[in-house]
Amino acid sequence: MNWAKIGLFAGGALFGSAGIELLTSKDAKKVYTQCTAAVLRMKDQVMKTATSLQENCGDILADAKEINEQRAAEDDAVVEDAADKAAE
Repeated sequence: MNWAKIGLFAGGALFGSAGIELLTSKDAKKVYTQCTAAVLRMKDQVMKTATSLQENCGDILADAKEINEQRAAEDDAVVEDAADKAAE
């Protein structure tokens, strides 16, 4: 028999059992709860930032459309003035 392999198996089983006990302890549950709460707070902050960004982008788009409408109106006025001068 290969005692080294048997020893490694037994050590792994013991380490695995201890790991499961550690992961399911009350202290571990407190850590999981605190981490989850932190993630939820971060999610709320990211959503606030995304909403603010969307609002700012909407304002920028509206201002850009207004600028283009003003330019188009100015260009139409220049074309009409040029046509009136050519007709004279």
